[in-house]
Amino acid sequence: MNLFYFLIVFVVLAGCSSNSAYRGGIGAFSDYEDLHLYRKGTPLDPEYGVEDGRVSSILGSVDVRGMRESKAIQRATMRPYKIDGKWYYPQRVSLGERFDGIASWYGPDFHAKKTSNGEIYNMHAHTAASKILPMNTVVRVHNKENGKTTIVRINDRGPFVEGRIIDLSNAAAREIDMVKKGTARVMIEVIGFKGVIGSGMSKPQEMTGDLQKEFKVGQTQESVEGGIFALQVGAFRRKEGAEELKQKFDQLKNYQTIIQTQELDDGSIYRVMIQGFRSEDEANDFLTRHPNIKGRVIIRE
Repeated sequence: MNLFYFLIVFVVLAGCSSNSAYRGGIGAFSDYEDLHLYRKGTPLDPEYGVEDGRVSSILGSVDVRGMRESKAIQRATMRPYKIDGKWYYPQRVSLGERFDGIASWYGPDFHAKKTSNGEIYNMHAHTAASKILPMNTVVRVHNKENGKTTIVRINDRGPFVEGRIIDLSNAAAREIDMVKKGTARVMIEVIGFKGVIGSGMSKPQEMTGDLQKEFKVGQTQESVEGGIFALQVGAFRRKEGAEELKQKFDQLKNYQTIIQTQELDDGSIYRVMIQGFRSEDEANDFLTRHPNIKGRVIIRE
């Protein structure tokens, strides 16, 4: 009997993984012991040093409900990254852009741990994970199954499950009534950047007391760049060959053709690049419209 019990426990544990939280929440929300600490503004992670209501880490002093924003953080978190053999490409987005897909939520397993941008994840705050949206993008999440909405700020990467476009904090998932089910069909709309909701994007009736504490409404950018994608359309040992090919693409509208020089041990390589694509999808669409371009390589700059 003991051996049988051991085998059952082993199988259950073996089936779990670090990605399990991205498969949707399980069970209804419980008033976790540290929720009262959050409401008092007390730091949640005992492993970090505490000073004046802030937590100290190798990233500096960071308020558990605060936002980390800098050019360095944006550069680092907008680079392509690889999870389970698949590449993901954060991309440019603009105010008003909308995306449809499945939302899930994550909570206790990641609570009080670092997010992808170095913040401390707080499942009681209105934050979320996205595979491609820039950090600190603010989005409205509309539950298409019941009409309820919430607002969240992106501060993490995920969910790494096909078809899922956002992983909500527990607080946000409760507001759109999807905690028990674990997932929901949603539409998300970009309404701000750097944690600020654009003046023309807010709806006063949805700004609850909690949301008013976490978000400002004011002037914000129209869009955030996700970096530049380029297509390599040729590589030459002779610069003359690269210049000749470049001339063929110089008339393209909305894009620029350049020559990049790479020094190798046995000489120089001249690469002809078409640049200015805002996403991998846009670069692929260009290739579909120009089937005569062969030997292409998509490169993120």
